[in-house]
Amino acid sequence: MNINSVFDEHALEYDSWYDDNREIYQSEMLALKQVVPIGKKGLEVGAGTARFASLLGVEVGIDPSEAMASIARGRGVKVKKGVAENLPFDDGSLDFVMFVTAICFLDSVFQAFKEAHRVLNENGAIIIGMIDKNSDMGRKYEKMKVSDKFYKDAHFHGVEEIVDLLKRANFRDFTFYQTLMIPEAKKIEEPQVGYGKGGFVVIKAIKMERIE
Repeated sequence: MNINSVFDEHALEYDSWYDDNREIYQSEMLALKQVVPIGKKGLEVGAGTARFASLLGVEVGIDPSEAMASIARGRGVKVKKGVAENLPFDDGSLDFVMFVTAICFLDSVFQAFKEAHRVLNENGAIIIGMIDKNSDMGRKYEKMKVSDKFYKDAHFHGVEEIVDLLKRANFRDFTFYQTLMIPEAKKIEEPQVGYGKGGFVVIKAIKMERIE
């Protein structure tokens, strides 16, 4: 069973996770709110069921799972079926591109970043919300892959690895926020600047004009 069929067959189960883990969800949302611009034209790549896009004012999404996209549309987000490595958007047409817990599922993170660079306008922003594999939470998720149908084929990354790929894709001016320092505490955490302590890290970077 490939990863897309898993999300198609278990979309409702995946979506219900956010209701069962509200403290984690809200902590992640607070971290993203630090960097997601208001009133700008944005896209969420790997929008899933639009749990984030729908509350962050992101009107457009893309996802390879039709079942997930159907739920997202019910939340008012216009989701197209597609993949991060080949975005169906014109050059320079967006103010920001957002990935939330999505890069661990990509076939080519670098190609996805190059595509984000292409569709962003001048000084557009890429925003990434990711599980840091070098955190306690990241190590827990890595072990969980053995038995978890959603994350079985996921490839988690460290923050510095992603920063290096973003630099190669010609992004600059990095901003970092982190949360879920103690996710098992079952409380909503206020985000902190930086990375290295939190299990969930938000990275924002700005497009440079030229790309390799």
